[in-house]
Amino acid sequence: MERWVIEKKLNDDRAWLLETYSRLTDEQLFGDLTPSEHDPANYWSALDHLAHLALIERNFAAMIRRHIGGHPNPVGLREDDQGRPRTVEQIMASVHAMTEEWQREHHGKSFDEVVALGASARAVTLQLLSELTEEQLNERLPGAPWADGTIGGVLAANADHGRMHWKWAKDAGVLEK
Repeated sequence: MERWVIEKKLNDDRAWLLETYSRLTDEQLFGDLTPSEHDPANYWSALDHLAHLALIERNFAAMIRRHIGGHPNPVGLREDDQGRPRTVEQIMASVHAMTEEWQREHHGKSFDEVVALGASARAVTLQLLSELTEEQLNERLPGAPWADGTIGGVLAANADHGRMHWKWAKDAGVLEK
């Protein structure tokens, strides 16, 4: 994937996401919306879904930096650092626990604070994008199940991730509140 295509996709989808969330009322932004995958007694708000994107975007950048630095298991999902395979259940339990911790840390922050979280994460992504060569953008990120598995594809997947969470929020009834 070409650098300019990745940057355009990231910028276009971020602008769309911010415009979409900015139209929500406080009740729609902060109201209980979806049960947590880690603790079903805990509910995520629409704003929690938006904040979550920053965590994953930072994680993707860190995985890519580990790969560029020569780490043998930069993603670390399918197997642990000792090479032991993980089951899907183990992977998802770990992911859900990580996202739950982030959600609890940022739950209740204002829309502006959550936008700033996302802006900070996007800055990390855009800085990384500016540093990578064309060859690196087309390299496979070992263990990456996202997009086409290339570094460029993983970076661009941040845009799709936002739309996916918006769909979940919409399907859960955020617009009906």
